Amino acid sequence: MLSGLLPADIGPLLALGLVAFSFVTSAITASFGIGGGIIMLAGLGLVFPPAVLLPVHGLVQFGSNLGRAIVLRAHLHWPTILWFALGAVPGSLLGGYVALALPERLFAVLIAVFILYATWVPQPGVKTKGPLANFLGGLVTSAIGMLVGATGPLVAIFVKWLPDRRSLVGTHAALMTFSHVFRVVAFTLLGFALAEYLPLVGAMMVTGFLGTLTGSRFLDTMPESRFRAGFNIMLTLLALEIVRRAIW
Repeated sequence: MLSGLLPADIGPLLALGLVAFSFVTSAITASFGIGGGIIMLAGLGLVFPPAVLLPVHGLVQFGSNLGRAIVLRAHLHWPTILWFALGAVPGSLLGGYVALALPERLFAVLIAVFILYATWVPQPGVKTKGPLANFLGGLVTSAIGMLVGATGPLVAIFVKWLPDRRSLVGTHAALMTFSHVFRVVAFTLLGFALAEYLPLVGAMMVTGFLGTLTGSRFLDTMPESRFRAGFNIMLTLLALEIVRRAIW
């Protein structure tokens, strides 16, 4: 009965593993404000081809980020969210057309390279803020997200100026919510068959929200420095495995 609710290439044990994986990555993001989306992208990249990976990742992360934004709703910075969301609409459509034109192996390698870049290269700062900067930020990062998936580190540079950590984490989650939902809509309009993945994704969204509630409790208590070293090493190994599978 369970197998009838799953995509043809996903068995029950793998599905349970993905559901548990969603809990862990959401807890990581809720604890540190960032990172879980890239881990989710790298993990799903070992299971799905790129044409399936990005819309499925987008839908799962939509649920995770929406839950985090709801938990921190009292601290959201709405002007930033509004202008960013307006820019994300054309950015998602533009990036989607480019993504469909890429060969699958090149697509996979591009995702892996982005994971390595986001893990090891310091992200630039954005000195300008305001409606125009947020609109362009939404457009550019959403277009890139259609190609590489997890753009959390790039989106974060547009909210680093927020002085309160809860406002930063919550607003970042809201920005990513819009980015992911527009990505899913764009891929659906461009022909992706989403229906067969909905039961699996729905279960992952539920455990992702539970992970958000759990991780939020450790927002100020988890030792960050020791975690970051292992976190970066794990992401690097996952990215290299995606490259290996794409090549061979």
